[in-house]
Amino acid sequence: MSRGGLLLCVSLSLCGADLAEAQTAVPTPSVAPASPEFLNHYNFHLSADALSSDDDRFSWQTHFGGDLDLVDYVAGRLNFLADYEAVLGHEFRRFDPNQGNYTLEGSASARVRETEIAAMFHHVSRHLADRPKRFAIAWNAIGVRGLRRFAAAGSTVDLQASAARVVQRSFVDYTWTGDADVVMRRPVNARVGVFALGTGQLIGVDPAIASRGMQRAGRLEAGVRFNGRAAGVDLFVGFERRTDAYPTDRAPLHWAFAGFRLGSQ
Repeated sequence: MSRGGLLLCVSLSLCGADLAEAQTAVPTPSVAPASPEFLNHYNFHLSADALSSDDDRFSWQTHFGGDLDLVDYVAGRLNFLADYEAVLGHEFRRFDPNQGNYTLEGSASARVRETEIAAMFHHVSRHLADRPKRFAIAWNAIGVRGLRRFAAAGSTVDLQASAARVVQRSFVDYTWTGDADVVMRRPVNARVGVFALGTGQLIGVDPAIASRGMQRAGRLEAGVRFNGRAAGVDLFVGFERRTDAYPTDRAPLHWAFAGFRLGSQ
């Protein structure tokens, strides 16, 4: 990997502190098979973050989901991704789930040398738990994503960037989204490694709806990974700034966090 490419990746990860939404769910990079294959690659994740927030609606943030290659046709692949996020506070009880957010995405890609370019359809819906809400909070977006994995001096760097136009929305004022993620991993030995992650997102809005401008959010984390035969666990700390943290409030919040994430190899 060139020095310029490495500097680009580091710059994007640092920008993530100010730009992106919560942890972005994206397909994981995969290696092209020698011939077309069916259901040949998958990845799952389960995570929980303890949040340092003065707002009693935000104590824990959890994610569960994964992505699956339905068909890999060598020149590209069809991928399906699903992620469920539950946010817990302590308003009514010690562990009080107050919102559940669903992300569903389908994509079709083409491999261009070492880069994968994908067209995607992205859906997000947000719901309250144990609280009244009859109206929908959701949006659909159509866009394009680039994925690439670099190797440099014993480390790997996964980079993705995407842009999408919001084609349907309920309650939200979003018109387009743009985001970038960088994950840098370095093994210490066969069982232990270290990593750093940065995500960044810009959200364009319709100012006529809520009288506000473009939104920015971001997440940075660093930690240690312990690898087993079929899965691994990440232990990490970090900082996050999140756009529209509560579904019915058009306001960003930020917090420090510490957490763990289980994932497939």
